[in-house]
Amino acid sequence: MGCKDIIKPLMGNKRFNHCINVSKAAQILAKRFGEDENKAKIAGILHDITKEFSYDEHINMIKKFNIDVSNLEISTEKLLHSITGSAYVKNILNINDNDILNSIRYHTTGRPGMSTLEKIIFVADFVSDERDYQGVDEMRKLVDKGLDEAVFGGLCFTIEALLKSKLPIHINTVLAYNEYVEKNKKGKNK
Repeated sequence: MGCKDIIKPLMGNKRFNHCINVSKAAQILAKRFGEDENKAKIAGILHDITKEFSYDEHINMIKKFNIDVSNLEISTEKLLHSITGSAYVKNILNINDNDILNSIRYHTTGRPGMSTLEKIIFVADFVSDERDYQGVDEMRKLVDKGLDEAVFGGLCFTIEALLKSKLPIHINTVLAYNEYVEKNKKGKNK
């Protein structure tokens, strides 16, 4: 059974098409940035595998697999799918590739020290073909400048959107943002 067959019953058509498009975008980015295209394809298609689970289903998975979560993650339903998605892929689909699991786990928040595959899935989720939010064209242009530029753009977009909505910002997002600011500062001081 292929990944498409696995995810199809777990989501509606719009989410399914999004996952297909993220997978395609991830493969393109993987080829461009020297990452394993098959791993990018798998991580891309599975990244939202539990996105349409109910809050109770997320909580049950967290308890079942004894996942360590913060108060912010428990209280922010939008963050739960990346956590439970990674657990689902590991414990139910028996995929034990840590890079794929981390790519799913951190595709929403990002984190400091992301691998190339993690960055690819983070960015592919922003720029997949069906995306039409305000700012998507700018994100797509950042990909042309480089993977790190696109990741930093995604982090900035996320932080700005959360600030505008007066919502909490996950510490991983803040730490990843700070990592890129420091990296940029060091690059300019050379």
